[in-house]
Order: sequence, then structure tokens, then C-alpha cells
Amino acid sequence: MAGGVIEHRAYARVGLLGNPSDVYFGRTISFSLGNFWASVKLLPSKDLVIVPHPTHDLVQFNSLSHLVDRLQSDSYYGGVRLLLAICKIFYAHCKDNGIRLHERNFTLSYDTHIPRQTGLSGSSAIVCAALSCLLDFYEVRHLIKVEVRPNLILNAEKELGIVAGLQDRVAQVYGGLVYMDFDKKHMEEFGYGKYEAMDIDLLPQLYLIYAENPSDSGKVHSTVRERWLNGDKLIISSMEEVAKLPLEGRTALLAKDYTKFADLMNRNFDLRRQMFGDEVLGAMNIEMVEVARRVGAASKFTGSGGAVVVYCPDGAAQAKLVEDGCKAAGFAFQAVKVIPSVLNEEDDL
Repeated sequence: MAGGVIEHRAYARVGLLGNPSDVYFGRTISFSLGNFWASVKLLPSKDLVIVPHPTHDLVQFNSLSHLVDRLQSDSYYGGVRLLLAICKIFYAHCKDNGIRLHERNFTLSYDTHIPRQTGLSGSSAIVCAALSCLLDFYEVRHLIKVEVRPNLILNAEKELGIVAGLQDRVAQVYGGLVYMDFDKKHMEEFGYGKYEAMDIDLLPQLYLIYAENPSDSGKVHSTVRERWLNGDKLIISSMEEVAKLPLEGRTALLAKDYTKFADLMNRNFDLRRQMFGDEVLGAMNIEMVEVARRVGAASKFTGSGGAVVVYCPDGAAQAKLVEDGCKAAGFAFQAVKVIPSVLNEEDDL
């Protein structure tokens, strides 16, 4: 494999229940979203080259005002920095764990179809796909445990100042539908959580709402983390309740009790809104949730905002009402495609 082109995809993810408790030693259920993905290509080469994307790593502009407008809409972010970071973290991990790497070089490039700023984990998808390419190029997939790989992805993003938890990376490494328990004792002992694959056929038909122009998303800094660390009783009790939702959700999905499942989805968002407040969540994000709820559908954020996952208990007719509401509000709406597990025989736990 090291002698030819290697290409991997990593898919967007949906936090179905329990977010954001993954960074508070909680639990989550997430799945891989087949509607959107990032891909990374590795080609053996004389020198080690990281190729900038012609759109996402733009360095040529029409004017100074064009440059400033671009920075205001997309910030300073691009994919090259993500590829550089995972290369560094991967090398350090192998060195620290006595994993020998050959000396051949490569050219790394990427593409992404995941809408920006939609809370669908676009950055971690690029990193995840790149890590898969490195594992195959250096033929070390069997030497780096599946449970550890989300940590490497997260560490690469932390290297760049991205604040996040393990949930997204676990969903993207494993694929499919995954139940996660970030029990504090287990995390402190092993460095990762307890991850359990679930049958994707347990899921009902779900839908996705997202903002194609998410500039109106919440931009006010959240104080939830500080309040949690300072022992705020409301935050601690609310986060504990959020962390219990996936336990109930797993039971509901296994029993195909979708009425209970819908209630849990709605409760997840309501607790988040109670903790973070409307200013932090942003008017556009709240409206995406409300578009679905006005016609009786269940809805919650897929992540921290920018996109919403929807369940329509009354079926296709109700989904059409949600779609009509989205069109009126200027939101994108589509049926969810769930990707099965992406692990292979070399990824045995």
C-alpha cells in the first residue's frame, strides 16, 4: 500500500443525544452522517509536501478588502494547518510508543464537502481522514488502537487552539452509530472512554436542517465551563441530566420506542438552552430548532450550533411541513443518510 496512492474519507457527524456532556465526563450517542464528508489523498513523493486547497486555503485575493472580507467570514482557518498538526501528533505518538516509521516521503492533499460552521465536525473530519492515510502509508494501523485514534485527532486540533471533546472524533473513527461513556475513572485510567457500536437500523428516519449562511450563529462567549469548574449547582445538575439522556436513549432505541426518543431529543436541547442562554446559542440556531418544533417534530443541535437533527414522529407528511418551514426561513433541509461502521479487520479492538 505504501507504494501507491492512498485516499480516505471521514464523514460529518451528528451528536444525537448527550452533547455537550462528553467534555464533562458524561455520555453521548452519535452517528456518522453520510451526506457530507472530507477526503484526504496521500501520494508517495520525493519530498514531504502539504498541498493547500485552492478554495479553503486561499492566499491570493482580488484586493485588500477581499482579503478582509474572507477573514471575517471564514476566519484564518484552512485545512493545511490541520494536516500539519496531525503529522506532528502522529509522529510524536509513534516516537513516544516505540513505533518505528520508515523514511519515505509523501504529498498530502485534501478536499471537503462539509458545510462550514454548521457544527458537523468539518475540521476533525479532515484530521481523521489524514490520520487514516498515515496509518496505511506507514503500515502501523495494527499498532495504534482504535480507541486511541480519536485522542490523536483531538490532540492535533488542540495543537491549533480548537476547543472540543472526544465525541466527534470517536464517531468519525468508528463510523456508524456509537454509544459513548466518558466515565471519569475510566478516562483517568485509560485516557479514553467506553465506546459501544450500535446497529444503525435502530434509528428512525432523521432529517437535517442547517444554515447555508451561518454568520448569525451565536458569538457570545459561554461561561458554562467556568461555572461548572466553580461548582455552579445549576450547571452541574443540568449537565448530569444531559449525561443521563443517552442511557435512556440507548434503551429507547433498542426497544424502538421512538416516542420516548423524541422526548429525549427535545429535553437535550431544552437543557442546553437553560445552561447556555439564548445569546450564546444565537437567534438563527434557535430558529432552526423552532421550525421543526412548531409542527410537532423533535429537534436539537447536532453539535454546538449551525445544524439541527430532526425526528418527525408523524412521518413524511410532517417532514414536508418542516421542509416548507425551512424554505420560508432560508434553511437547507434534507433526509439523513447514516454511514455504517468504517472499521475493517485491521481495526479489531
